[in-house]
This record gives sequence, structure tokens and C-alpha cells, in this order.
Amino acid sequence: MDLRSCSICFACALLIATSGVFGWKLVKKGNYLLGLEWWAVTFSASNFLIYLLTSSSINYEVAHFMDAFSRGFGVPIIAVGGLMVVTHGYRPTVAHDIVLFGMAILGTFVLVSADFVTEILPYFYVVMWTLLSLYLLLFIKRLVKQGEAFHAMTVTLALIASLGIAGIYDFYKIPGGDHNIIFNFFVLALTTWSYMIASLSYAYFALERGRA
Repeated sequence: MDLRSCSICFACALLIATSGVFGWKLVKKGNYLLGLEWWAVTFSASNFLIYLLTSSSINYEVAHFMDAFSRGFGVPIIAVGGLMVVTHGYRPTVAHDIVLFGMAILGTFVLVSADFVTEILPYFYVVMWTLLSLYLLLFIKRLVKQGEAFHAMTVTLALIASLGIAGIYDFYKIPGGDHNIIFNFFVLALTTWSYMIASLSYAYFALERGRA
């Protein structure tokens, strides 16, 4: 395995660890929307890592499906619902959680299998991430209002970085990315998602303490 592949595997392992740990912390707190979405990212990254190590087509397909799930519905809708617990006092029931995840899974099947979606899919992802960014602006405002300037800064950086990754994901190829060890798309994307999950989770905990 060359150094570039090793760097991608390391970034993938970092995402697995980050999403797995914070998913566990949130599930223990009873926030199943946010916690299970972070675990969905863990599952996706785990399958992608196995694919990188074994070239298994099955693991690639699973990773591809879960990637579409999180980009299309998981983070922009389900994770936002979890964050709204501390921004809007949202208290979803278990039945509501199940219905929301079920609808997201059905929607993902359409994204990855329907021919009529293929051409508009990249734009759909960007639109969904833009809507997520609009909510995060409100999230940042709540952090500032509560006096959490540091977490407001970290979430702002996460917003900018993740929106940048969403913008180049299907539209732009990083020059030299096929050979560069650090500055290739997979390392940047996986590291950005790790940072985003950590910053949003810590900011959630900060707002939760403020509400308490």
C-alpha cells in the first residue's frame, strides 16, 4: 500500500473513531436522531475502509449507499432534527425517529437507483447542504447568544469547510489529487467530516449545559 492510500485509510479510521465515539455519547443522552446519524457515518466509513483494504465490491456499494444517505438526508434532515433538541426544545418520540429514518432510507434508494435522478443528483446534494448551512447559521447565533464564542467559531469553520467539500464533491477535481498524499479529495473530505462531527457535538453539549 502506497503512502497516499495509507493517508486515506488513516483519515477514514479517524472518521470511524470520531463518529463512533460521539454517536455513543449522544445515544447515551437519549438523542437518537443525532447519535444514530453519527453511527450511520461510522458504518459508511467502516465499509469504505474495508473496501480500500480488500477491494470488496459489496463494501463499496454499502459505503456508496450510506454516503448518499448521509449527504442527502442523514445530516441535512436527521442530524438537524437532533440539533434542534437544544435550539428549539424539540422532543421527538421513538416512533417519530423510526418514521424519519425509514423515509430517509426509502429516499436514498431512489437517489442511488432511479435513472431520472442521476443528472440532478449532484445539485440535489449541494441544495441539501446549503439548507443545512442555513440552519447552522442559526445554530451559531444561539451559541453566540449563550456566550459560547469558541464553539461558535469551531462550528463556523465546520460550516465553511463542509460546504466547500459539498461544492467540489461532484463538480471539481483537485489538481494532483491522484498522487498527492495529503491534499487529495478523500483525505480532505473524511477529515472535514470528522471535524464537523466533533465540533457540532461539542457545541451541542455546550448548548445543552446552558439550557440546564
